[in-house]
Amino acid sequence: MIEHLLHFDLSALGIGYGTVLLFVLLIALLLTGIPLAFVTLLVALIFALGWFGPMAVPLITSRVYSFVSSFVFVSVPMFVMMAALLDRSGIARDLFEAMKLVGGRMRGAVAIQTIFVSVILAAMSGIIGGEIVLLGLLALPQMIRQGYDRKLAIGVICAGGSLGTMVPPSIVLIIYGLTANVSIGDLFSSAFIPGFMLAAFYVLFVIIRVKLNPELAPMPEPDDRPWSEKLKLLKGLVLPVLVIGFVLGSIYGGIASVTEASALGVAGVMLSTLIRRELTFAMLKGAALQTLGTCGMIVWIGIGASALVGVFNLMGGIDFVSALLKGVSDVPIVVILTMMAILFFLGMFLDWVGIALLTMPIFVPIVKDLGYDPVWFGVLFAMNMQVSFLSPPFGPAAFYLKSVAPKDVSLGEIFRSLLPFIAIQVFAVGLLVAFPGITGH
Repeated sequence: MIEHLLHFDLSALGIGYGTVLLFVLLIALLLTGIPLAFVTLLVALIFALGWFGPMAVPLITSRVYSFVSSFVFVSVPMFVMMAALLDRSGIARDLFEAMKLVGGRMRGAVAIQTIFVSVILAAMSGIIGGEIVLLGLLALPQMIRQGYDRKLAIGVICAGGSLGTMVPPSIVLIIYGLTANVSIGDLFSSAFIPGFMLAAFYVLFVIIRVKLNPELAPMPEPDDRPWSEKLKLLKGLVLPVLVIGFVLGSIYGGIASVTEASALGVAGVMLSTLIRRELTFAMLKGAALQTLGTCGMIVWIGIGASALVGVFNLMGGIDFVSALLKGVSDVPIVVILTMMAILFFLGMFLDWVGIALLTMPIFVPIVKDLGYDPVWFGVLFAMNMQVSFLSPPFGPAAFYLKSVAPKDVSLGEIFRSLLPFIAIQVFAVGLLVAFPGITGH
């Protein structure tokens, strides 16, 4: 039936018009509300049959198999499981309490402490949604109660909670490494400094803002607890630091691969919850179901995207887009900036998984042809995706926070609060483009 419907020859259009038709069809179907995974699969099937005929369909299945059978992909459900267990344990809450000792009597201490907690949570799991929800439940009520400017509080939580994109073990970097065929260990090493640099920029922004306008953040409430009680709070730091040490230490020390380290991380978090007497069957079941849901979404998007990119490649589309991008300018860095602009635009409407799997098979070969390091470009891509998490109209960070924020906090207010942090992120992208040495590549 489908063969008869697509009896006409799409290849007669030529690659230029074929590319335009493919992207128009993709956008039109996405606007209907059909999930990205099914849209990409449907468009891939239409163009495979219409361009090459029924004999091309097995080529789609071979592309899909090569994606889902990658051994490194095992690390994705492991890191998602870590985040799911953290969501359900009291580790993050104790960590937040322990970090109260960091800010001391400094103005804006709770905001700075929230960023520090964000970095530690990002280094433990690399998943973003859970972090923003946790911080929205822990930090936002506290900052509002103490009289913090709401826009500053909202911005700090959303921007800090999105650091999981950059700080290893980032799922974004893992998916990029799989798609671009780049060492994930190298990506983690290269993203380490830029991730902490971005967190430092957030802290500096908070310090400067409250210095210029003290009304934005009050002085912290006096802590009259005895030192013996304060030292007990530090126990909340021990387990998270040990888990981070196991995961990142084993990767950077060359003891374990990323996949093996992810399994160590899950074991570490499970052991931590066991020590805290929080590990129950209901908790494990909830974490496992959340992991299945998240990974199912990633796998389905990966299947659809790899099928579509495979068909587009066979059509000659990747060579066409490559020539188009290189024709933008004879200056290689202008081509890179054009790619960043495309990624920024796509990030306003699409999920990062879809963006990575749809664009990286096209962009990475061009990056290599231009003489740039794909590891550096991967860090650049992850930093760009930071922006996409906050960008209106569909920035997921805003929707995550809205789900737990007080009812009088509107989406419009959240997005307005994020504008200064988006500017910081764009500045960080610019720094990485101007000074690639920051990544060590």
